[in-house]
Amino acid sequence: MKNPISVSILELAIITQDSNATETFQKTKDIAQLADKLGYKRIWLAEHHNMAHVASTATVVLIGYVASQTEKIRVGSGGIMLPNHSPLVVAEQFGTLETLYPNRIDLGLGRAPGTDQPTAEAIRKDFFEQAQRFPQNVSKLQEYFSSENETGKVRAFPAEGLKVPIWILGSSMDSAALAAAYGLPYAFAGHFAPKLMIQAFEFYRENFQPSEYLDKPKTMACVNIIAADTNEEAELLSTSLYQMFLNLIRNDRKGLQPPVPSLDDIMNEAERFHVNQMTAGTFTGNKEQLKTDLKKFIDYARIDELMVTSPIFDHQAKLKSIQITKEAIDSLNESIHI
Repeated sequence: MKNPISVSILELAIITQDSNATETFQKTKDIAQLADKLGYKRIWLAEHHNMAHVASTATVVLIGYVASQTEKIRVGSGGIMLPNHSPLVVAEQFGTLETLYPNRIDLGLGRAPGTDQPTAEAIRKDFFEQAQRFPQNVSKLQEYFSSENETGKVRAFPAEGLKVPIWILGSSMDSAALAAAYGLPYAFAGHFAPKLMIQAFEFYRENFQPSEYLDKPKTMACVNIIAADTNEEAELLSTSLYQMFLNLIRNDRKGLQPPVPSLDDIMNEAERFHVNQMTAGTFTGNKEQLKTDLKKFIDYARIDELMVTSPIFDHQAKLKSIQITKEAIDSLNESIHI
């Protein structure tokens, strides 16, 4: 690490077992306010649909709520799944958010539907056509934000002329290529698809084209972090995360499960292999353990920013994890100047 690294939060608004959306939104507010107080740079909210135990369906509404409950932290989308939406409407929505909360709004864009195929088609019948048009729709969105569009027949108010940072999100080489060609910052979903992360970052940096938005590459990796006072406690808490991915593999939709003493009795070898592949971007431990492991990762991935998500069953334990993670990053940054 040659430069200090900022840390941010991706909040998936996962509903835990025996909870509900109302309680989850209250927890999301708690998380955002703690992150704001601790000095996290951003908190992003995801877009998912037709998942009974994920509350972040109306992403823009949730962004507005979180922004209204915080003071300094940047609030954004991780991400808006652009093929689900009209670029004009997205521009109007984020222009409104930026007007209400100046210099605090980020717009992360993804190509995937954030759901299954029938639901994607229910959201938008031409979803798959729009997914192919993702690069053109990113350009259209940029056009709506541009001051030069004042002569256009279709204009986005109050977005026109506002500088809302656009990030390209992804988990593949396609997203890296688009972010590089458009000269936009690039965030990789290492929290569930880490396999191509390093390769994608290298391609992005090598092929980056400077733009009016960014003069040099800017990368962010999203990873899972489960932190606690001891390594043993963190390992126990992390079993909720592994159960979540196991349920994804089994297509068994459940709320986030409580920790279990051992995973050996609940998954077979084939399932463990797939879960381990999906969760390779996971860091577990106390402050010192995280400091060691995260430094290695940051140096290896050569990222500019770190974003963390922490699927932890107990709310207070999750808040504690967020605090310990920030302490570990602060300690890393302080060590640069020694």
